[in-house]
Amino acid sequence: MSTDLPTLAARRQQLVARAAAQRETLRRELQVWRAPLGLADHGIGALRYARAHWPWVLVGVLGLGALRPARLGLWLSRGWLATRLIYRLRIAPPRR
Repeated sequence: MSTDLPTLAARRQQLVARAAAQRETLRRELQVWRAPLGLADHGIGALRYARAHWPWVLVGVLGLGALRPARLGLWLSRGWLATRLIYRLRIAPPRR
């Protein structure tokens, strides 16, 4: 039995090294999916929020529907502009 220990230890070392290499390969291959999966995660979060707060979502939709289509386009463009501005302010480097 004692003669098998060095063989088993060497085999274990090989398996551990191979598993580490496989984990690194998998990490590199999955890196491509990080952004799409993050976007899907945000979408699922938005759907969960809408499901949990459906009365507020309904009020918002009805409020937008009550506006005339011309005003709706104006408000959507303003909302888009505000969203982009907030995004840029959040990622802007701090001033010194």
